[in-house]
Amino acid sequence: MKIRIEQLKKCYGEKTAVDIPEYHIAQGEMLGLVGNNGAGKTTLFRLTLDLLKADSGRVLIDNTDVSRNESWKETTGAYMDESFLIDYLTPDEYFQFIGKIYGLDKATIDKRTGRFDRFMNGEIKGEKTYIRNLSAGNRQKVGIIAAMMHNPSLLILDEPFNFLDPTSQSALKFLLKEYNQATNATILVSSHNLLHTVDISTRIALLEHGSIIRDLPNENGAAEKELESYFEWKEEDISSEKED
Repeated sequence: MKIRIEQLKKCYGEKTAVDIPEYHIAQGEMLGLVGNNGAGKTTLFRLTLDLLKADSGRVLIDNTDVSRNESWKETTGAYMDESFLIDYLTPDEYFQFIGKIYGLDKATIDKRTGRFDRFMNGEIKGEKTYIRNLSAGNRQKVGIIAAMMHNPSLLILDEPFNFLDPTSQSALKFLLKEYNQATNATILVSSHNLLHTVDISTRIALLEHGSIIRDLPNENGAAEKELESYFEWKEEDISSEKED
């Protein structure tokens, strides 16, 4: 699925959270969204998913304005945070619940969640523990798996590497790249971790104060040096301000 942003703006009082005049994401891209805290990454994702009302402008998914038509939801998967979960269910109950929303029978749900066995590492399926009692990392895994279970054409994940141990982070990177190659799905991922972002993204958007200040192609990790330079400069700038 392709995404087009037009004159999109969202403010909280005097603070501008998102201000993007125009931006296009092509079908099949793996876009990494990076920026410091408060740069607008999560707000942009929430506007894209119609979880927030824009002050002006619009987001179009396959030429459909997300705020005026819900057809795009059938082929979109997303995990933003634990508010997406139903924490009084077990993981298996939650997968069955989500699967039924998309018209999947139990056999199909079991088969599709089975693709994530390495990622789950034997700690989620078949467990009788409620989601609320899982570790933060395993709750995150449940949300990611549920977002991918219906084979979405657009997948949006906000900080998916948070709370995951190194083995699970590696497994997730493999899953996302494999899924993109197999389905040509468009995948949007935000992350504070530059290494993971560079590893999986075909293109990287750098946000600052709600605006995309750099749009970087990332073939063979080409964006890494420019991103490192930007964030090192920011650290030096902050250090000098503290000294003053």
